Amino acid sequence: MASHDHHHPDHHHHDHTHHDGDSATQSWVGPDGRVCHSHDGLAPHSHEPIYSPGFFSRRAPPLLSRDFNERAFTVGIGGPVGTGKTALMLALCKFLRDNYSLAAVTNDIFTKEDGEFLMKNGALPEERIRAVETGGCPHAAIHEDISINLGPLEELSNLFKADILLCESGGDNLAANFSRELADYIIYIIDVSGGDKIPRKGRPGITQADLLVINKTDLAPAVGADLAIMERDALKMHDGGPFVFAQVKHGLGVEEIVNHILQGWEAATGKNRR
Repeated sequence: MASHDHHHPDHHHHDHTHHDGDSATQSWVGPDGRVCHSHDGLAPHSHEPIYSPGFFSRRAPPLLSRDFNERAFTVGIGGPVGTGKTALMLALCKFLRDNYSLAAVTNDIFTKEDGEFLMKNGALPEERIRAVETGGCPHAAIHEDISINLGPLEELSNLFKADILLCESGGDNLAANFSRELADYIIYIIDVSGGDKIPRKGRPGITQADLLVINKTDLAPAVGADLAIMERDALKMHDGGPFVFAQVKHGLGVEEIVNHILQGWEAATGKNRR
């Protein structure tokens, strides 16, 4: 639900309501001509217009002023619906939990299903997992109005003296990306079932994540996706940044993803991996 700059002729506050199923989204044109909107559970917000897909080399850098005692190193995991975000959360928890203190926050719009999946599968002790219902645009909760995630992340970080926090976005479009105020390391996960065209579509999620994961490579023959094309386009659109082919459900590529995360963790915190 990205919106662009629109100018109302007289710049007066202009309200109208969009009905989407049973939920109502209020939107209005502010004095600066930006279209703002709000949803249940989220503060009013607008979305920056996107003029280009962006470049990996020009992505927002991690914040140098971050106090990791206040909130531990935070890994943001985003991507479209069904690409394997929650499966990756589970795999990362299993891989890291014996050597690091972890906690996890999941986002869904109207359910807590992803958090419940992690609990049911024993990813971490239940008290280390929080499920957030964002009530609206998933990308707003990871970029424009991140307080809904910052609160539980800070609380979990302090409760468990966490080394690493995992924050899973709700399933979203290719433009969704994490604010650096929230994520110190950003993973964007797509899968081959959308076709081999997805990497070259070049949206901010793909171009500006610290790590691009192309999941479910075992499905390529079934959907007629060419992994060589995906590799070529990922290298081009991710501007030489790292990407990993994976079958997260089967454990393939997970160790490589973990190594990328821990490299980021070491660089940001000055600590050595265990």
